[in-house]
Parts: sequence; structure tokens; C-alpha cells
Amino acid sequence: MKSAIIAALIGSAAAFAPAPVAKTTSAINAFEDELGVQPPLGFFDPFGMLSGDVTQERFDRLRYVEIKHGRIAQLAFLGNIITRAGLHIPGNIDTAGDAFDSYPNGLAALFGPDAIPTDGLLQITFFIGFLELFVMKDVTGENEFVGDFRNGLLDFGWDS
Repeated sequence: MKSAIIAALIGSAAAFAPAPVAKTTSAINAFEDELGVQPPLGFFDPFGMLSGDVTQERFDRLRYVEIKHGRIAQLAFLGNIITRAGLHIPGNIDTAGDAFDSYPNGLAALFGPDAIPTDGLLQITFFIGFLELFVMKDVTGENEFVGDFRNGLLDFGWDS
């Protein structure tokens, strides 16, 4: 009886063993050695963005955009957390005397009766566009890795 229970336990443990993955050959296998490729998924491209034009330049461009947008999302989240904690920039947001902390937090700052005026939202949008087009890019060509926007100015010794 005990051996039957042990055999059943061993048999049920086999259900949790990883299934063998069939090796397929395609152009996407060219990126199996890139940073971030990990088992069990390997190279993960759920939207098929590299299915047609599979070049190293296209891969580097998509990785660059992913890193850039990830950093923007992190800053947006941090800004939301900081303002919800009650920390605001001191002073007035305009010449009418409206303080930064007089506006609500989160999406209520964009929509609703106490929202930031349309001209202020346009200024924020144009400033972000200016940063996107002229500042947040590798101007000098001295980047050490994809997403390196230091432009040769700062060296924290990461590579030494």
C-alpha cells in the first residue's frame, strides 16, 4: 500500500516537470543571445514586432524606445507618489497667484473643475515634446549601451 502511494506521488510530481520545448529555426533566433533573454520563454516578442524586418538596427531601436518609455513611466509613477504624499513644488504656478499645491493630485489635475488650465497643459506637452526631440537622445554617438543618454558628460564607472 505504501509503495502504491509513493508511486502515485512520484507520478503526480511528473506533472510539474517542464515540458520539452521544440527547437525552431527562424530569423528571430538571431536574438537568443541578447541581454534579457531568459528561459523558459527565450526571446519573447508577443506582438510580433520583429517578425518581418529582423535586423540588428531594428532590434536596437525597439530596445531604445522600450528603455526610454520605461524611464518616463517610472518618473510619472514617482511624481504621482510624491504629490499624493503631499509634497509639492513651493511657489506659484502662474502670475495669478495659484500655488502648485492648490491643484488636485492624479488625473483630477488634468480633468475636472479644479484642473490645470489648458494653456498650462499645452506648455507641459510642448516641453515634453522638446525634451523628446532634442534632449533625450544620444547626440555625440558616445553611448556605451542602448539607452545611454549621458553624451560623454557623466561617468559613474559602471564599466570598470
